Amino acid sequence: MEQKHHPPKSPKDKRDARLKTALKANLARRKAQARARGGDKPQPEDVQKDKG
Repeated sequence: MEQKHHPPKSPKDKRDARLKTALKANLARRKAQARARGGDKPQPEDVQKDKG
């Protein structure tokens, strides 16, 4: 199904749409920063299961 983008009608809808866009951009920026940092956190397969 194709979703059609309808312009927000009420002020609350406008705010929600603006916040949704800002959140999406922020998440994309944070993901890009995490990729650029590289191996700051070990991947699950790198973590030892036996710590004893």
